[in-house]
Amino acid sequence: MDTNLRSRILWLIGLILVYKVGVHIPTPGVNAQALVELFNTRNSANILGLLNLFSGGALSQLSILGLGISPYISASIIMQLATIMFPPIEQLQKEGEHGRRQINQYTRYLTVAIAIVQGFVISSQLHGQVSPTSGQAIFTETGLASTSLMVLLLTTGAVFTMWLGEQITERGIGNGSSIIIFVGIASSFLSGVNKLWVAFKGDQINIGTVIALGVIMVGVVAFIVYMEQGYRKVPIQYTRRVVGKNVYGGQESHLPLKINGAGVIPAIFASTILFFPATVLSFIPYEWAKSAAQNFTPSGMLFNILNVLAIVFFCFFYTAITTNPNDLSDNLKKSGGYIPGIRPGKATAEFLDAIVTRLTFSGAIYLAAVCVLPTIMIQAFKVNFYFGGTTLLILVGVALDTISQVQAHLLSQNYDGFLKQARMRGRKAYS
Repeated sequence: MDTNLRSRILWLIGLILVYKVGVHIPTPGVNAQALVELFNTRNSANILGLLNLFSGGALSQLSILGLGISPYISASIIMQLATIMFPPIEQLQKEGEHGRRQINQYTRYLTVAIAIVQGFVISSQLHGQVSPTSGQAIFTETGLASTSLMVLLLTTGAVFTMWLGEQITERGIGNGSSIIIFVGIASSFLSGVNKLWVAFKGDQINIGTVIALGVIMVGVVAFIVYMEQGYRKVPIQYTRRVVGKNVYGGQESHLPLKINGAGVIPAIFASTILFFPATVLSFIPYEWAKSAAQNFTPSGMLFNILNVLAIVFFCFFYTAITTNPNDLSDNLKKSGGYIPGIRPGKATAEFLDAIVTRLTFSGAIYLAAVCVLPTIMIQAFKVNFYFGGTTLLILVGVALDTISQVQAHLLSQNYDGFLKQARMRGRKAYS
């Protein structure tokens, strides 16, 4: 292992440890035990449960890093969409490194704004709440000063988590934001396994159920790996160009188009939007609100139908924004490439658009199946933790991306070593 890769791995481990320490630092004025009891008894199928899952349980402790990386992820997605929808921001992106830095700065400002809103909503909703088990109040102090302090601490924690993510991206391995989400979900996964073991020891579930859940998870992971690694190869032929005595081009290549070009973003969008009604209804102290909230849980039929429709919609919407067949056609034409049997220009754009549409439909069905079917089966087994296909999709996707970056570093190391040996041999031969 080369020194650079070893240094990056050590930086990654160190920054993750810093994040895990921050997760367990509580905010002042909070009854941690009462808050945990509230989260354990309240339905986790809402936005608070989703944020708590992504933060590795930090929100259920209301630690200083309770919001996790979610505000930065939301700001990044909004800026990515704005880059396509608003010409001034799109122009910034085309200005090279200066434009990207400006967009990153806007993303940071938006992260602070989102963190303030989320912190205010969470602290306002939890003020006045009591533990349904012990009857103790969540907050030891109430009032504007207590709420302001809570918002300030949560916002500061979100900004610090954003900084950690950027440092992991710059000094470590992989995408920092994705790594932090991976760590949070992995922590929640271990907690879920512990709950499953406690339920098994208490004879609440039998060994057959445990084996069935294990088989389902292994099967889903294998299916995700297979689909995430799959892509359609569009053959590309480059024209031959003669410059003096040299001949350029003429080689064959291919344009790889992924089956799931939208990634996990459609699933996150769909879950976030559909959890809004359950979150609002869970704070209304009436029986009709509780009954209505059951329709917006992963076990509800209405939730799963709307979830499938939302995933399909966001798959097409996000792919249409990020993958432009006209741009692909223009880039091929500028580089002297063409698809055999297809005329350059409009015909190539239409051909690529048809392929992207078919792949997007297949990817949408795959995402919907992964996100909905495991959740339904887990609910059927009466498992007391929410860990469905969306979380498995994120875990596997981040793991594959990190492994590919490690392989790229190793390949770069071998390539540099090969060039160094070639230069040394060259100097020796001509000395």
